[in-house]
Amino acid sequence: MKKFLFLVFSLSVFLFSGCSQPKEELNIDFEKYTLENGLEVILHIDRSDPIVAFAVQYHVGSNREELGHTGFAHLFEHMMFQRSENVGEDQFFSLIQNAGGTLNGGTGNDATTYFEIVPKNALEMVLWMESDRMGYMINTVTKKAFNIQQNVVQNEKRQMVDNRPYGHTGWVTAKNLYPEGHPYNWTVIGEMEDLLNATVDDVKAFHKRFYNPNNATIVLAGDFDVNLAKAMVEKYFGEIPAGESVEDSKPQPVELASVKKVYHEDNFARAGQLRMIWPTVEQFTDDSYALDYLGAILSQGKKAPIYKVLEKEKGLSSSYYAYNGSQEIAGAFNVVVTANGDKSLKDVEDAVFEAFELFETESFTVEDVERIKAGLETSFYNGISSILGKAFQLAYYNEYGGAPDYYKTDIAKTKAVTKADILRVYDKYIKGKNYLATSFVPKGQVDMAAEGSIMANVVEENILNATEVDIAEGEEEIVMTETIFDRSVQPPDGEDPLLNLPEIWSDEMANGMKVLGIEQRELPLIQFNVVIKGGHYLDAMDKAGVANLVATLMMEGTKNKTPQELEEAIESLGANIRMRASNSSISLSVNTLARNFNATLDLVEEILLEPRWDEEEFALAKKAVLNQLLRQKANPGSLARSAFNKLTYGENHIYSTDRSGTAESVETITIDDLKAFYADNFSPSVSSFLVAGDITQNQVVLALQELNQKWEAKDVVFPEYTLPEPINESKIYFVDVPGAKQSVINIGNLSLSRTDADYFPAYVMNYKLGGSFSGIVNLVLREEKGFTYGARSGFYGSNIVGPFMASSSVRSTATQESVEIFKDLLQGYREGISIDDLTFTKNALIKSNAREFETLRALIGVLSDISTYDLPFDYIKQEEDIVRNMTLEEHRALAEKYIDPGKMVYVVAGDAATQMKALEKIGFGKPVLYKD
Repeated sequence: MKKFLFLVFSLSVFLFSGCSQPKEELNIDFEKYTLENGLEVILHIDRSDPIVAFAVQYHVGSNREELGHTGFAHLFEHMMFQRSENVGEDQFFSLIQNAGGTLNGGTGNDATTYFEIVPKNALEMVLWMESDRMGYMINTVTKKAFNIQQNVVQNEKRQMVDNRPYGHTGWVTAKNLYPEGHPYNWTVIGEMEDLLNATVDDVKAFHKRFYNPNNATIVLAGDFDVNLAKAMVEKYFGEIPAGESVEDSKPQPVELASVKKVYHEDNFARAGQLRMIWPTVEQFTDDSYALDYLGAILSQGKKAPIYKVLEKEKGLSSSYYAYNGSQEIAGAFNVVVTANGDKSLKDVEDAVFEAFELFETESFTVEDVERIKAGLETSFYNGISSILGKAFQLAYYNEYGGAPDYYKTDIAKTKAVTKADILRVYDKYIKGKNYLATSFVPKGQVDMAAEGSIMANVVEENILNATEVDIAEGEEEIVMTETIFDRSVQPPDGEDPLLNLPEIWSDEMANGMKVLGIEQRELPLIQFNVVIKGGHYLDAMDKAGVANLVATLMMEGTKNKTPQELEEAIESLGANIRMRASNSSISLSVNTLARNFNATLDLVEEILLEPRWDEEEFALAKKAVLNQLLRQKANPGSLARSAFNKLTYGENHIYSTDRSGTAESVETITIDDLKAFYADNFSPSVSSFLVAGDITQNQVVLALQELNQKWEAKDVVFPEYTLPEPINESKIYFVDVPGAKQSVINIGNLSLSRTDADYFPAYVMNYKLGGSFSGIVNLVLREEKGFTYGARSGFYGSNIVGPFMASSSVRSTATQESVEIFKDLLQGYREGISIDDLTFTKNALIKSNAREFETLRALIGVLSDISTYDLPFDYIKQEEDIVRNMTLEEHRALAEKYIDPGKMVYVVAGDAATQMKALEKIGFGKPVLYKD
């Protein structure tokens, strides 16, 4: 008979209160036990929604690798999604999506995590699948499957590292901060050479060593029967044999013998970036908590020394942050500054030390520390607002803190930090201590680097000789493992849970502002948005970017509060208030503790009705936008998107420009333009108040009375734009990015508005083409060819017509073939899909609604759709009927109507010298070299 170790806990935690006595107590009940094979199991019941989250965390990350064999942990994560002995090729994604769920995984320096969220009737299927790849996967790692994922990961590296500004920072830091042989001396993604040379035997050995039940924690969180879950866990995981014991990694903090400075000429940078790094301590040590506070004190807000010196006084930067990164075996304190324009990193480095001197002389107050604590309380609640968030927390603390309830200790240590602690760790780790400085400068501008810097010797790939693994041919026989029961039989799903739509209430203020709300009492949190229609759409063509600057500047103080005073008032409440402009609206997004709702709403009212229009802050905001636009000019993705928008909307439509504007338009914007935009376009008659959380309708309506009385309605004029004529024949436009390691591909045309009766049916039609990981374009370009990290397609309409677009970032030398594949797949999709594919689409879209209402953010999303597009409260049920009733004939008719690869714009951003000419083979004539 199996022996089990049981621990039952109630996580009763007094959270941050900003005073000596606790105000809130959080209870998260869980049960922990250990199977005979060493697998630790944690169960947490949450019946708020009919869904279940499963998370498994293996205590293995890139820190378990060796030089010459880097990137294995992450590469193996990819292999775990391919197949196992009893789950077929590419079935992990399709089976979970078919059940209405979602899944993914992630690898870091210290851990690898996999997760699923499914309707509760699919719990047994998840346990079957996860146990099969834990215990019965390694025999299925064929050379062919492995070769494909080698190529996929290499393209992930090109996309995430090689083809973006400052992408090599992680590599440069690892090589220069940590000595050779230290487990953090390489990056998680690994070396391209190691990825190329890895063998199946290498990976099998890595799996055998670390992917064992006694090196993992699994967590089930959600709506399930505990006794039944225990029985299923024992059935599926109990017979998996334990592996050899894996000892926890021991701390290996590092020291620098001297100050070390290196530089890299970055092909994609248009401004310099300086990173200064001091070695610190591993996670959960007392000093690591104080270092977290130090990062916030130095860089966040109007009192921050880095803001005062680098941005306000010297104008050296508009983008900077400081943080402590304590991990399992070591830590590092980072100050990161992206310089404005052509500012020298020598000056930036000097200014950072000036900021440190200011920190030492002006210091900070106990109240500043308490404001940080208040924000941490809200952040903690937000982190456990979903069952997946709770599952992650429980797994993480179990693996790295020794028990799921270690977060009681974690919170206590965070609360215990004092001003004296912050000053002490500054003296101990930062002041006068040796550090590493990395300078990333634009090509040919080495003189911008910090003084005394030497070349970092980054190894960059030659795009004409890009590494690619030849994919093995043929199929290999899979040796099946003998098991206690027949694992080849997929357990049936239980009865689908009924769709229970949240109860929505509505009201309308006398001033015309519409109010929509959903009461949800699980946590003492409230999320609310004030959405004002218009946004970038109301910008004048020659003043593009005004709405964006309005949203920025309105958060910089009010009539009666300086920018710093407003900031401190928000922080003291533990609230987050953000204002941003989108193409179609300006939104105030607010997250606050329920007990502080009225006080937070008072601040929102002040922000909305009494803007300060601070001239100094306007100049800083304008400079920040101009520098952001400058940096975008080196980003292949931004360049491709900008060209696509201009070519589809036409140069006379406001959506042909980025919502931030252009360098030319922003230069002309004055503060009077912002005031005029506000005076003309801010009105409750075009606004909605959306709220979800721990509050009733009566409480909300009562609290809004003052805003109702003070905010007067006005008429807002919305311009009308003429859309260009439909595209009659396709053409390829090439945006030159010299030396690009990947080509960014955007293909599409203007199609539908969100309010068009065909929009949602078209969304359904596209799902199997490119609406998910299991879409055809992704399965071919990624899983079959290994050309990309991902490919998608979709419809992107709003209140006005938006585009259909298919997109991907592919290896440079695969550009022409990838465009050809896109063209062929789009054409083939017009010919219809199989009944199995349509059934998959229906199951994925209908069953996934069970998990659509879990978080406050998700509920606000529902209210936003209703408000923005004038949808009925039960629109989700109506959409379910559309999905359920769609026929193959209707699907094909929609594809023929809205997807025609012969009438689209093809935009490719990449290296023109090596890739442009080959695109003539596509059959759309000679590609046009696009210049903005």
